[in-house]
Amino acid sequence: MDLQHKLATLPQVPGVYLMLNEAGEVIYVGKAINLRNRVRSYFQKSANHALKVRVLVENIADLEYIVTDSELEALILENNLIKKHSPRYNVRLKDDKTYPYIKVTIQETFPRVLMVRRRLKDGARYFGPYTDVGVVKKTLSFLRTLFPLRTCNKMIEEGGQDRPCLNYHIGRCLAPCAGLISKEKYGEMIDEVIMYLEGRLDRLIPDLTRKMQDAASRLEYEKAARFRNQIRGLETLWEKQKIVVEKAEDQDYVGYARHGEQACVQVFFVRGGKVVGRDHFLLECSAHEDGAEILRAFLQQYYEEASYIPKEVLTPVPLTEPEVLADWLGSLRGQKVYLRTPQRGAKKQLLDMVMKNAEVALDETRTRNTFKQRAMERALQDLQELAGLVEPPERIEAFDISNLQGTNVVASLVVWENGDFKSSDYRRFRIRGVEGAPNDYASMREAVSRRFKRGLEEQKEAGGEEKFSIFPDLVLIDGGKGQLGVALEVRDELGLIMPFVSLAEKREEIYLEGQAQPVVWPLDSPGLLLLRKIRDEAHRFALTYHRNLRGKATRGSILDEIPGVGPKRKKALLKHFGSVKQIRSATPEQLAEVSGINLKLAAEIYQYLQKS
Repeated sequence: MDLQHKLATLPQVPGVYLMLNEAGEVIYVGKAINLRNRVRSYFQKSANHALKVRVLVENIADLEYIVTDSELEALILENNLIKKHSPRYNVRLKDDKTYPYIKVTIQETFPRVLMVRRRLKDGARYFGPYTDVGVVKKTLSFLRTLFPLRTCNKMIEEGGQDRPCLNYHIGRCLAPCAGLISKEKYGEMIDEVIMYLEGRLDRLIPDLTRKMQDAASRLEYEKAARFRNQIRGLETLWEKQKIVVEKAEDQDYVGYARHGEQACVQVFFVRGGKVVGRDHFLLECSAHEDGAEILRAFLQQYYEEASYIPKEVLTPVPLTEPEVLADWLGSLRGQKVYLRTPQRGAKKQLLDMVMKNAEVALDETRTRNTFKQRAMERALQDLQELAGLVEPPERIEAFDISNLQGTNVVASLVVWENGDFKSSDYRRFRIRGVEGAPNDYASMREAVSRRFKRGLEEQKEAGGEEKFSIFPDLVLIDGGKGQLGVALEVRDELGLIMPFVSLAEKREEIYLEGQAQPVVWPLDSPGLLLLRKIRDEAHRFALTYHRNLRGKATRGSILDEIPGVGPKRKKALLKHFGSVKQIRSATPEQLAEVSGINLKLAAEIYQYLQKS
């Protein structure tokens, strides 16, 4: 069915449409309350069409559509399809999957507060997303200074009997694992943490003041001093927060700036009438995108993942079809949400400030990107001259070896391509030919040989479509002259033509083929900084794999050796008793109290543990 026939037969119902180019790639996704009217309007000759629409239409070769029951359903589906296809002409939130959250595990008996990268439906309370990992870490550090939160990963139930760790003795934990605080008292502290994360300092400070006074009246001066320190820390933060509205309202002020195909959206978070925080987000968009569409796309993508939606969202320009977006936000919040564009007064003044901050953030980002681009160009020129390449290297592969006294020997292969690491092409090798004493030369020989033999096989069998079949412009070996020598021997045996260099970590010396003396660059030279960055990533990847292998061996316990005790019963035993030590000291009757373990098996477990 050709495009003209599809346009003629479009239904007059709500839905989502997908524009495709000649290669079959989705280049734009949109929603409509009437698919026929909306889609056909793109192809009508009109001087009123924005430049973006005219450019888009020139690239449309085909279209698809999905019918929905309502415009609200179309909006939700549109957002999902934009995330799936990342269309060229849609506004897209950059790297939204990597934004961190602060997670409060309120589903646990004694909750923890930690940073996570994914928001799960696990009953926990999430705050964010945040764009700055450093801000999240500082917030967690500040919280742990004010509140003695547990940081361990133990499964703790009330009445625990474990020995308190060092954090308890230095006043950084209340030792719920040892039964030294009740679930209720710990829960009160978690409520205070949540109030802080919500920005409810106006409620939190009076609550802590009352607790301080109560503790002092009972002559519990140490506890009163702890509350006093918490209050002082929060009051310092409170003084920095600016009052913006007389009423204690919850609002988000959203502004934007755009330059070329990059946009920045700035959000000021107002809780209880005060600015409690701000953040900015980068978006990819058409060079001709207008502000209303940038803001609409941002609100749609951001609030789907946001942990909290305020009662009111304020924007500097009116949005297109705001009613549908407001209804959708209201469905997420559970209460009505208002989208407003103030024209005067304090709210307008704050929005102007948000817009200025968006411009500043975008300028800083562009300046930083320009600096990084120039530094990268200089680094690649250095490596081009070093390795005698015709052009700057686009793909660099690095090898590293990790072992502990010859055991669990592993090798890593990391890939740097076109200015960034390509983790999808990373590979790990469990070295088989080396046992006993460490032998980095033999390990490196095996790793390099396996990588390139596999690549040559794939080139013959699959015509270069597999990942191993893509060969690098430059190979980096972690080590000195010896490691480089064995890698070069493998290269020559396989008949490959590509430059190899090695980087010795102690003095950061670069060894080249056919040169007895190493090349020594200044430590701040762009080329060396890039080599070190790639080498360090290979080292990290190898060390992580090695630790995982060691951890698997270490995590094995005597419970794995007992006949009749599989993973489920082992987990049940550890959950019930807390540790192997406690299991060993239990009687058969106590062991039989565990779900899935009868008295006969309990007696066998008891006898095995006593003999071992």
